Amino acid sequence: MIRSFLTVSTGTLASRLLGFARDSLIAALLGTGAVADAFLAAFQLVNVVRRLLSEGALNAALIPAWLRVRDRDGEAAASAFAGRVLGTVSVALIAISIVIALVMPLIITVIAPGFLGSHTLDLAADNARLMLPYLAFAGPVTVLMGLLNAQGRFALTAFSPLLFNIALIAAIAALLLSHADATLAAWTLAATVGVAGLLQLLMLLSQRSAGLATPLRVNFDKEMRGFFAKAIPGMIASSGPQWLMVAGAIIASATPSAVSWLYFANRLIELPLGIVGVAMGTVLVPELTRAVSGGDRDAVAHAESRALELATGLALPATLGLIVLAEPIVRLLFEHGAFGAEDSAATAHALMWLALGLPAHVLIKAQSPAFYARSDTMTPLLATAKGFVVATALAVVLGHFYGASGIAASIAAGAWSSAMSLLRKDTSEFGFSVDATARKRLPRIVLAAAAMGALLWLTAGLVPAEAHGLIRFIVLGVQIAAGTGVYGLLLQFLGAASWREAANALKRPA
Repeated sequence: MIRSFLTVSTGTLASRLLGFARDSLIAALLGTGAVADAFLAAFQLVNVVRRLLSEGALNAALIPAWLRVRDRDGEAAASAFAGRVLGTVSVALIAISIVIALVMPLIITVIAPGFLGSHTLDLAADNARLMLPYLAFAGPVTVLMGLLNAQGRFALTAFSPLLFNIALIAAIAALLLSHADATLAAWTLAATVGVAGLLQLLMLLSQRSAGLATPLRVNFDKEMRGFFAKAIPGMIASSGPQWLMVAGAIIASATPSAVSWLYFANRLIELPLGIVGVAMGTVLVPELTRAVSGGDRDAVAHAESRALELATGLALPATLGLIVLAEPIVRLLFEHGAFGAEDSAATAHALMWLALGLPAHVLIKAQSPAFYARSDTMTPLLATAKGFVVATALAVVLGHFYGASGIAASIAAGAWSSAMSLLRKDTSEFGFSVDATARKRLPRIVLAAAAMGALLWLTAGLVPAEAHGLIRFIVLGVQIAAGTGVYGLLLQFLGAASWREAANALKRPA
């Protein structure tokens, strides 16, 4: 499981790092203001679709269903089932894209009501329409990725999203060199989103492997309707962090530049969340599905306990690091071109509050597969809905008094509300409890992370605000490397991890 986890997390890390480069270039190209807010509101809509469909979300329904058909009826039946899913999803999303294009101003008004009555609404609708072809490509991409994951082939699905960011970075670089008008640059970049989706689809279609969807058919029979009845709630629940950001953006749209500040702060949250959360969901669903299907309670407890250790061990130090080093990280990554010092300060404050919700987001990713493996997608959906309501209600109040920082705190509170709902349900319904090894390791992981956080806090003021960018880069790199090194040594010293055993395990045949 750890080998698969590392494969997925490495691919996600590479994609997130390219995402940082992309967003740094977007900040330099568009800065903050009406054009940037319009583009980022539209792009936020695309990101929600990406999470709804890709990055492990469709695994919630597709992988258990495909494995059940294969185990019950054989490879040929599984391939036919996959063909029906791929064909039906593709046609449905093309139809949905056409409908969305027609009502796009209404959708933008819902997700950004503060744009109503301004030119920003028209800009956002134009950008979103140009991005819509991505939706048609994202459906088949997601199905192909899910089928490869079901077969334990995680490498291609982990690294194919790199094409999305590579295409956008190339487009932004060309626009910066051409000194294009900001509005025209935003439109060009929006159109590139669809091209990026096509590139990813072509890469996955090149894989003619057993179990992939051939031939394609469109079918809305009872089996397909049952599949979508499970898939749609699971897809919505799996994109919980993005729905919480939508809740924040709805409130933030009334404040100039707040949408941009929250977007860039959230991009930093998505690095550890992607590395841990996406990998957790991608790997745990097939692992737990096999254990649940076989009635192996010990295997279920073992997988959930190891997942909780991994989630805590990676999310907690990331949370402390983002809180302590928020301002130098934001300044280094985004303070270029049209993105100024005031934008950096506001984004850093929002980041500190968003980071408090990171452990909750990762806990949700670790808990949800327990329900998906049992074909229960409604419970995670209800937990997501509860978190959305909590975040929206708090954002109305805190956003009024504290602006973007108050909205960020509301998003973190919504995440914890969802996480606690899932944990209570998992405990009461499935008897979830960590095993003896996890009970021993978890307090030691917390202690090691706290020591790392203290080290970062003591060294946080080493770089003066006026220091050159290269100096800031070197010092920040040293701080992060030192904190990571100390954390790793403490995990070994406290007996929370054995790096030699981990290395030996990774060398063994799968």
